Amino acid sequence: MTAVTAAATARDTFSVFGTTATLLVTEPTALAAARRLADAELAAVDLACSRFRADSELSALNAAAGETVGISGLFAELLSEALRAARLTDGAVDPTCGRAIADLGYDRDFALVKAEGAGVPSTTAADTMESGAPVPGSGAPGAVSAGSRRRGGPVPGWRHVLLHSNPPRARLAGGAQLDLGATAKAWAADRCAEIIAGRLGCGVLVSLGGDIAVAGPGPADGWRIRVTDDHAAGPDAPGQTVAISSGGLATSSTTVRAWERDGRRMHHIVDPSTGEPARSCWRTVSVAADSCTDANTASTAAIVRGTAAVAWLRELALPARLVREDGSVQTTPGWPDGPGAELASVPAPGT
Repeated sequence: MTAVTAAATARDTFSVFGTTATLLVTEPTALAAARRLADAELAAVDLACSRFRADSELSALNAAAGETVGISGLFAELLSEALRAARLTDGAVDPTCGRAIADLGYDRDFALVKAEGAGVPSTTAADTMESGAPVPGSGAPGAVSAGSRRRGGPVPGWRHVLLHSNPPRARLAGGAQLDLGATAKAWAADRCAEIIAGRLGCGVLVSLGGDIAVAGPGPADGWRIRVTDDHAAGPDAPGQTVAISSGGLATSSTTVRAWERDGRRMHHIVDPSTGEPARSCWRTVSVAADSCTDANTASTAAIVRGTAAVAWLRELALPARLVREDGSVQTTPGWPDGPGAELASVPAPGT
């Protein structure tokens, strides 16, 4: 994950979605108001798409047995972003991995999964984020019914998610069950940064478990960020310090959210083509993009794509840092060679 090391005029660190959030603003007097805006947005996202909440909209849709369900405009935006990510990655990032990750043993708070050796519990759903507990889009009681559980094989696929507008409503076909973990947290970081900068007129950085979005006028030398395997690591952890002045930066890793089940090592990034943890040559991939959502979409897809990821990232002109299992590093054009250098600005990969 990515850990913020940049000094800013005001900083607040708090817990949300079972992970650590960091809020930095360039105007000290704006910090309290920025925190209030962030809290409101994060609470709304949690209610829309947490699978650890029986009262979330995502849980209601997963439990609807293929029936059409009316949804809020916010949940429609989150679903639309997840489907866009699937389309842009040719399905390497797929929101219908909910049942697969639950069947792999990740169907409760990650701390319990790891502590219990990841035996398959009787409760349901799974968190697919890289931080320590319930997060939006991941795991809610009752989200995956016993009768709909799968046993290996490809996930149903994102085309089984039918999203309609005017009014917003959705239906899951083919037994699909949602997990928005690959997009929801990063989208929330983008949303908070945009709203805070727009309403308060200051520069802002929002980090949700290391998914980082910035907006507004930032520090003169950019927002300095330590890129590591684990967002909770300190500034001296192995990695690289870079700077960004716009957009987002995200890291996907197979090392932080890992557990054992039946003697097998598992991690939270599912290959939709197999329904199993992705077998990748990369242990960590960091990507900078026009938004945090695009960055996290690309970093997750790169883990799934394996060796083919480098050419794919180059084609999209996305600066990236890819770390192999042995610790060796490969980068794509635009990613700085030295410490502290600013990442190149990047375009959005498409719509």
